[in-house]
Amino acid sequence: MNVGKFFFFVILLLYFSLLASAQKINGISFVASKDSIKSHHVISVIDVNANYVALMPFGFIRDLSFPTIRFNSKRQWFGERDQGIRQYAKQLQYKKVKLMVKPQIWIWKGQFTGHISMDSEEQWRIFEDSYASFILTYAKTAEEIKADIFCIGTELENFVNKRPAYWKDLIQRIKKIFKGKLTYAANWDEFKRFPLWGQLDYIGIDAYFPLTEKKTPTVKDFEAGWQLHKTQIKNVQSNLKKPILFTEFGYRSIDFTGKKPWDSKRVTGLINLQAQKNGLQAIYNQFWNEAWFAGGFIWKWFHNHDKVGGEDNFMFTPQNKPVEALLRKQYKLTDE
Repeated sequence: MNVGKFFFFVILLLYFSLLASAQKINGISFVASKDSIKSHHVISVIDVNANYVALMPFGFIRDLSFPTIRFNSKRQWFGERDQGIRQYAKQLQYKKVKLMVKPQIWIWKGQFTGHISMDSEEQWRIFEDSYASFILTYAKTAEEIKADIFCIGTELENFVNKRPAYWKDLIQRIKKIFKGKLTYAANWDEFKRFPLWGQLDYIGIDAYFPLTEKKTPTVKDFEAGWQLHKTQIKNVQSNLKKPILFTEFGYRSIDFTGKKPWDSKRVTGLINLQAQKNGLQAIYNQFWNEAWFAGGFIWKWFHNHDKVGGEDNFMFTPQNKPVEALLRKQYKLTDE
């Protein structure tokens, strides 16, 4: 091969590498507030180079077998309700930020939504009607605010598995209302079994995969832990020919953060900012350059940027921590 051809192929490879990493969904999961937001609350979103925000209206149920979802109530925080979603959207879209609307259920005492199960056929039907009312309300909101993506559910494996006909019909009802892209937020150990990806646009994963049991894993430790999971993700994507979207991803700034990344129990005295940063760097290294990977939404981002996070905070938010600079750099690289 002559020198001219060699450099041509090098340039071609670089081009396709840049193409794979460009225009990703560089998203943040925007935490609902009890108040409306102002234009200055969007500054931190723009500053970190996020091009997408997930807005998350909430519905509440009393326990795993309670069939009625309470939502859009004046007793809820402003940002959890329809009115709040619309107001937040206006402020964010004015700054050209795109939106995913991602309705979520919260169960009292934080029980896992994937275990929701009713005690009788009658209770299931009540719950189905209640969930349809909840999700279709926000599908309508998402369409009216011109959101780009709508998430039809978050970590509801038992509900999906026990009522498959209901879910197939529900998706068709959603499509009659919302004309943008659809996804579902599968738990990290659920996505391989979710039966309805064929009806959606993105394979959505809440990417809290267990990766390493080390106290302060290096970037290489995290990347090694990703290899089996990444292979499984790629296999699902290859079979279905749908892009992968991390509907949630992130790590707490805490010792052993890669062991059970989904864990959000309150702890003290175990802050580890380097482990959080290493975990995020590994995700970017492993996924953001893949052409089949659409991007993701980091968990989580608060509107009052100057009053949250910081180096004495052990929770997920990257705000005012060393990892925020990493996020800013990565999102700039893949939004050009």
